[in-house]
Amino acid sequence: RLSDRLFGPPQYKHAKVSYDNVPTVVFSHPTIGTVGLTEPQAVAKYGEENIKVYKSTFANLYYGIFDVTQDEKPKTAYKLICVGEEEQVVGIHSIGMGSDEVMQGFGVAVKMGATKADFDSCVAIHPTAAEELVTMGTWGTSPAFSGAKTSPLNGAPAPEPTLKNPM
Repeated sequence: RLSDRLFGPPQYKHAKVSYDNVPTVVFSHPTIGTVGLTEPQAVAKYGEENIKVYKSTFANLYYGIFDVTQDEKPKTAYKLICVGEEEQVVGIHSIGMGSDEVMQGFGVAVKMGATKADFDSCVAIHPTAAEELVTMGTWGTSPAFSGAKTSPLNGAPAPEPTLKNPM
C-alpha cells in the first residue's frame, strides 16, 4: 500500500495496510499456523462467557497408508475460536502437516468476519486436512448468522460482481 500511496492515482493517497488478523506461519516440523486472537486474548477482550472454542486432533490422511498404528502417526491439531451469539471466528490456530497452506485461505475468512455457520456452509474438500475446519463440532448446530456480504447460508447463490460494462 505504500507504493500505492506514494506513486498511485489520487484515490490511493491514504491507502494503508491493515495489520489486524495477519496470518502467520512458523515453518518448523511440524508447521504451525495462526491468525487472529488466541484463546486467552479472546477471553480478555470479550469475556469467557462469550467465547466458544472448537478443537480437533487427528492423523493427517497423508499417513493413511503408512503401516503403523494410529497412535504412531503424526497428529495435526486445529483450534477455532468463536465469539458472540453469531459465533464470529476471531482466531484459528493449527499445528501439523499443511498448516502453512491452510492458514493462507482461512486468514481471508477471518479478516472478512466469517462465522462458524459460514464455515459449516462450505462443502468440505475430502480428503484434506483443511476439511476439519469446516466440519468441527456438531454440524448444523451453530447459530445461522453469516459475516458475509451475501450470506451463503441455506444454499444462497454466490454474489455477482458489479461490472463496469455489463455484457
